[in-house]
Amino acid sequence: MDVKRLLRHLFMTRWRVNAAFPRSSLLVIEKAVHGSHQTHVGQIRFAVEGALHSGALLKGQSARERAIDVFSELRVWDTEHNNGVLIYLLLADRDVEIIADRGIDAKVDREEWETICHAMESEFRRGNYQLGVMGGIAQVTQLLKTHFPAHRPPREELPSSPVVL
Repeated sequence: MDVKRLLRHLFMTRWRVNAAFPRSSLLVIEKAVHGSHQTHVGQIRFAVEGALHSGALLKGQSARERAIDVFSELRVWDTEHNNGVLIYLLLADRDVEIIADRGIDAKVDREEWETICHAMESEFRRGNYQLGVMGGIAQVTQLLKTHFPAHRPPREELPSSPVVL
């Protein structure tokens, strides 16, 4: 067990999550996701989680494993074209994971998703949480516009609102 990781998670309070993502930032992120949904037929969800529960930490659950769980819990997979994308941030680890449904994942290389994650993580290390998320949304939007352009007025299949877990 990684003691440093355990301590980071234990000291990640709801107050710290709210400081990184105040209500005003969440509204800006929601507007960006909603705007993105108007330009393609893909679906984006953003979720931030302050820390893992102690049981998950003791089992050594990774951010990626948790992101897959959240992808399922938020039903990001439940889209007409199998093109839902979850951008998940585990704040205690400052780790971003992008989980994409099979429709979009078949068209985008893992390296492209990793590039987006690393760019976001770089902004987070500087304390630029809103900027990092907005950049990630913009990059995912470009991929969705390329592979799933809007041929008719798109509809939102998933909510645009960010999820704070």
